[in-house]
Amino acid sequence: MNIRITGTGSYIPEVITKNADFDNHEFLNPDGTGFPQDNKTIIEKFKAITGIEERRYLEENLNTSDMAILAAERALENSGIDPETLDYIIVAHNYGDIKHQSFQSDTVPSIATRVKHKLRIKNPKSVGYDILFGCPGWIEGLIQAQAFIKAGMAKKCLVIGAEALSRIVDKHDRDSMIFSDGAGAVVLEETEEDGGILSHESGTFAFNEAHYIHFAKSNKTEAPDDLRYIKMNGRKIYEFALIHVPSAMKTCLENSGKSITDLKKIFIHQANEKMDEAIVKRFYKLHKMEMPKNIMPMSIKELGNSSVATIPTLYDLVLHNKIDEQKLEKGDVVMFASVGAGMNVNAMVYQH
Repeated sequence: MNIRITGTGSYIPEVITKNADFDNHEFLNPDGTGFPQDNKTIIEKFKAITGIEERRYLEENLNTSDMAILAAERALENSGIDPETLDYIIVAHNYGDIKHQSFQSDTVPSIATRVKHKLRIKNPKSVGYDILFGCPGWIEGLIQAQAFIKAGMAKKCLVIGAEALSRIVDKHDRDSMIFSDGAGAVVLEETEEDGGILSHESGTFAFNEAHYIHFAKSNKTEAPDDLRYIKMNGRKIYEFALIHVPSAMKTCLENSGKSITDLKKIFIHQANEKMDEAIVKRFYKLHKMEMPKNIMPMSIKELGNSSVATIPTLYDLVLHNKIDEQKLEKGDVVMFASVGAGMNVNAMVYQH
C-alpha cells in the first residue's frame, strides 16, 4: 500500500502589498521607542534579510475558512474524486476566522466543519477537525492523515493549510512586514502506484522554546491594553531553526531509505529567505555536500510568509509550472520541512 497526493490546489489572495506600502508606518521597539533609522533604511534591511518584496493579503470580504474552501475545491477538482468519499478533512491553521477590522478569533464551528459545510458534503462519516501546530501544521496534518490510512481507518483525506496573518499583525512592529495570507490543499489517498510518503519526522521543543512565538500587546504604548498581536523572537527562532531543522531533515531522509543524492527538491516553510537557505546549506553540510543549485523552490519574494499555507501553495505552484526554473518529474524524491510556534519542527520525504 502506498499513500500518495492525488490532487493539489491553492488560493493566492489578490491584494498585493509591496514593501513601499510600509513607508509611512510608525515602526517602534517593544518598549514603544522609535528606531534611529528612517523607514526606507528599515525596509531595505528587511528585504536583504527576508527576501520579501511583496506579500498577499486576503480580500476584506474573506476569512481563513473561505480561502481554505477555495483551495479545497481546486484540490478536489484536480484529484477527480467525489467529495462524499472523503474520510477526513484536516485543516491546519492557528488563528481561525478573524473578520476584517475585527480582533476576535472565531473557531466555533471548526474551520474543517465550515469547509465541509461549504463543500456540501452530506456523508456524516467524513470527519472534519482542525490542527494547531504552528507553521508546520500542514505537514503534521499529512502525517496524521497517513496514520489514519495506514491503520485502515481511511482511504481518502483532504489536508488543508490556511492562514490570514494580516488580521493579527501589529502595524507598529517591523516583523509585521513578514506575514501574509493564503491557503493550500491536497488530497491524500491509498493507491497502488509506486512512491508516495516514504518517511516523516516530527517534534515539539517546549522546555525553553515554547514562547519564541507568542501573542503580546502592540509596540505602540497608547494602544488598547487588551488587544494582542503575533510576536516573535527572531534571533532565538533563527538559532533554534539552524540546529533542529537540519537534524530532523537528516533523520527523516535516513528513515526513508533514500540517499541525499536522490533528493530533487526541498519544499521548506517560506519563513525567511536567508534562514531557509542557511537551514538547507546546514542540512547538506551534515552530508558533507554543498547545497545544489535550484534544490529549494522559493515563493517568499512575492508571497511572503503565510504560515501553514506556504508549503502546500508552493508545491501546487511548482506542479503547475508557475515557479521559474522549478519543475517535478514522475518519480522525483522531494522533502517537505517546516519550523514554527511550539516550537515545532517536522519533515517528510515524498516520492512524486
